[in-house]
Amino acid sequence: NEYKSYLSIVCITMDVKHSNNEYVSTKDSEQVSVVFSIQNHPSSLVKALTPFQENNLNMTHIESRPLAEDPNKYKFLVNLDIKDRDAEKRFQKAIEELRVICTADCVQVLTRRNSDNSVKKNEVPWFPIKIAELDRFANQILTYGSELDSDHPGFTDEVYRKRRKMFADIAYNYKHGEPIPTVTYSKEEIATWGQIITKLSGLFETHACKEFRKVWPLLVENCNYNKDNIPQLEQVSQFVKDCSGFTIRPVAGLLSSRDFLAGLAFRVFHSTQYIRHGANPFYTPEPDVCHELIGHIPLFCDPEFAAFSQEIGLASLGAPDEWIEKLATLYWFTIEFGVCMEDGCLKAYGAGCLSSIEELENCVSDKSKKLPFEPSQIAVTKYPITTIQPVYFVAPSFTEAKRKVREYSSQIPRPFTVHYNPYTESVELINKRENCLKMIRDLTSEMKTLEDAVSKLED
Repeated sequence: NEYKSYLSIVCITMDVKHSNNEYVSTKDSEQVSVVFSIQNHPSSLVKALTPFQENNLNMTHIESRPLAEDPNKYKFLVNLDIKDRDAEKRFQKAIEELRVICTADCVQVLTRRNSDNSVKKNEVPWFPIKIAELDRFANQILTYGSELDSDHPGFTDEVYRKRRKMFADIAYNYKHGEPIPTVTYSKEEIATWGQIITKLSGLFETHACKEFRKVWPLLVENCNYNKDNIPQLEQVSQFVKDCSGFTIRPVAGLLSSRDFLAGLAFRVFHSTQYIRHGANPFYTPEPDVCHELIGHIPLFCDPEFAAFSQEIGLASLGAPDEWIEKLATLYWFTIEFGVCMEDGCLKAYGAGCLSSIEELENCVSDKSKKLPFEPSQIAVTKYPITTIQPVYFVAPSFTEAKRKVREYSSQIPRPFTVHYNPYTESVELINKRENCLKMIRDLTSEMKTLEDAVSKLED
């Protein structure tokens, strides 16, 4: 029948530009997604789409899937382009009509609002559900990798600017599932890397946390970390995935906090591939491959730290803008500039510390202020971006930090909880009794496996 003909189609696209068969939103419009569920009856979908058609709204993408908790229902995702205020009014009218057809609790609006256009009541900021959906915002960067400020060390160096553009173009054209392209670094770039890794590696034994120290020699052995070679992102990504399930994705420039944190929810770390200018090897005004590979990657190999990082990412999905700012600040004082206690001594675990000689020495010295790890205080603390950090928050352990972040994140005003499914590499919304029961069944199965393992140990 007519309804089943819709259900047999995984994706329907209409009036939409394409690039490699992927959806690309028009530049002068805003993409809004609507998720709703309807009964499996003839003409139900046609009836549900009628409000959008009658209000002259441009539907660009439709997806359908069976509703796991109710075999008699299907869930639909509809993307629309909202081009102006008039379209916004028509959209709101259509949503009111759709809630009458489907009942209000079966309709959810996901939107990416600009900073001057706040999210309305009952709307949730759009976020990816499947890992492949990271492609949708990966190129919505705040600054392109080849765009340099006038005070940047490489601003007047045409050769350097061309190299930066080459790296940025590689990332811009990358799609999920593809191998990260191999790049050939110049002698000058390798020399810059060599100076940095040589100086820093001499401090790791006394200044870095034990988790970092454990992984560092493994990277030397398995990913060819040495002064004469800049490791390739693809090789490093495969190694990190084997260790913790995290992977690397190249990025063409600076992402917004919301988009970068969303990547962490899927155990994806967006990494630059270019290197800082050789004129000042121990300073960079933005993240580069030295910061990523030396500072971040070792701890993304640690399962406990990886889980802590993902916890911040999951908390960001669907969070209001003011909470994104708080979570980004939490990220800054942990993943970037985190300090922990180890056998009564201060040790660095933040990438900003571990990839900077000056920062690494400062974070464990008496010159900087140390405060206890309290997320509510951390989230509202201001920090400098281009100078050495004046204050650090000391975590007793990754486990305790993760617990406190999860407890703090529970305050985020969103009508659901999210759970990451590593088998499907997707996020599941836990907002109904059926979802909770499914999680309980999954946990029960895991507990039985654990119980069996313990009983064998006792024998």
